[in-house]
Amino acid sequence: MKKNNVIKILFLLFITVFSTVSCTKELDKIEIDEDIYSSEAFYQNETSYKQFLSKLYAGLAVSGQQGPAGNSDIQGIDEGFGQYLRAYWYMNELTTDEAVIAWADGNLPSLNTVTWASNNEFVYAMFSREMYQVSLCNEFLRQTSDDKLNSRNVSAATRADILHFRAEARFLRAFSYYNAIDMFGDIPFTTENDEVGFTLPPQKSRAFVFDYIVNELNAIDSDLVSSQSNEYGRVDKIAGKMLLAKMYLNAKVFINQDKFAEAATALAPVLSSSYTIPSNYSKVFMADNDVNGSQSEIIFPVRYSGTNTQTYGGTTFIIHASIGGSMNASNFGVNGGWAGLRTRPEFYNKFAGDPRGMFYTSGQTLSISNMGNFTEGYAVQKFKNIKSTGGAGSDGTGNFADTDFPLFRLGDAYLMYAELAARGHGSASQAATYVNTLRTRAGATAVTAGDITLDFVIDERGRELYWEGHRRQDLIRFGKYTGGTYNWQWKGNVQAGTSVDAKYNLFPIPANAIGANPNLQQNPGY
Repeated sequence: MKKNNVIKILFLLFITVFSTVSCTKELDKIEIDEDIYSSEAFYQNETSYKQFLSKLYAGLAVSGQQGPAGNSDIQGIDEGFGQYLRAYWYMNELTTDEAVIAWADGNLPSLNTVTWASNNEFVYAMFSREMYQVSLCNEFLRQTSDDKLNSRNVSAATRADILHFRAEARFLRAFSYYNAIDMFGDIPFTTENDEVGFTLPPQKSRAFVFDYIVNELNAIDSDLVSSQSNEYGRVDKIAGKMLLAKMYLNAKVFINQDKFAEAATALAPVLSSSYTIPSNYSKVFMADNDVNGSQSEIIFPVRYSGTNTQTYGGTTFIIHASIGGSMNASNFGVNGGWAGLRTRPEFYNKFAGDPRGMFYTSGQTLSISNMGNFTEGYAVQKFKNIKSTGGAGSDGTGNFADTDFPLFRLGDAYLMYAELAARGHGSASQAATYVNTLRTRAGATAVTAGDITLDFVIDERGRELYWEGHRRQDLIRFGKYTGGTYNWQWKGNVQAGTSVDAKYNLFPIPANAIGANPNLQQNPGY
């Protein structure tokens, strides 16, 4: 199905004004409409099941029911700031050496400096989005149980589709839980088996949820479609294996257990799948990356259309906020810059001429003495709302971007293999082959098997995957995030960078969530 057709399904869903009953009562600001999802009239048309599934995917892309603002799923925070991908990007990039933002909205500057507290509204936005997504997935699974389908006399053909839909919903729930334990550790936990609205959800340990996610991913494998057999943008078996590999890769952080061997096993089907590395690196981040060949690499994207999925989050945010100073917004396919995002000198210095470093330096200083000044710090030109064939995206106003955001792609899998090889769970020679596939595509110098060390891999992951939401997790896994082993400008709110407490390996459980649910305990140090 073409991109616009997929997006139109999502758009029809948005204007239907869906909300869901949330089991997570601590999210007291979620807008709820019990009548729609629970209404049997909604399910009389069997296309409703795919529309509901579309809402689950759309929850990663947009922030409300109509877009770009005015009817948010979650109340109490600006709809642009409160969008899933934008919050995800904030948590994983602003808190690292890869990015800094000029804006002083609320507690946003504390993300730049790794000094946040439990009252941070941007941390709350991420926490809320993760739990809201879980609640949506739970409700979809309730409404597609055998009992429900039998009572509605759902056709055999639709039930065959729903088998795959349910597996996708369980994957999406697992993905949100994966983000939640990565960021928050012990979290509130519910499934479709919990009654709606009667009890406050219990807080489960990181280890409990880790095991749950792993079990879920293994259980749904047979019901996910084979590699690239789904519509682009929907997950398949390879996405499931990729998430499973990431779970195991981070097990030492998540549950203090070495599961690198299991990570290598899970990763193998990804590496041998039908996904391939296209020849042009920059096209992966352009407005037509769903059709310009990049789709062969992108395993799990968040999809965007400048005309039908309008939001002030997502790639619209990343592209606009990256433009300022003497930059020409038309070169990025948009109508103006928001003068927000740049990178820090320690990260820029890792490229040393590597062509993947798409930086704008004219009129910019490398060092940052004032984070509020856009011209301090080099700008990043990686994401664009420009098509590979020339011209801007579909929104003629230049407000909103078409560019899909790659959450998982094969290039990441190649570097995961290299990391595992450096940890003793793979061939250094094969790792060099994978790394050189990526470096050759970018025009960078080839490396040898002897170069495949952990220090090389963490830097190479930065060079290949920067601004794609991986950096915080990578630095934590490599022991370079908290403490003083690796510092960057304004880490710890000191210009030269300084050591920070290990508590910052996790974000705090938001104070207002704890206030609403006495079952929740705060993370140590907060």
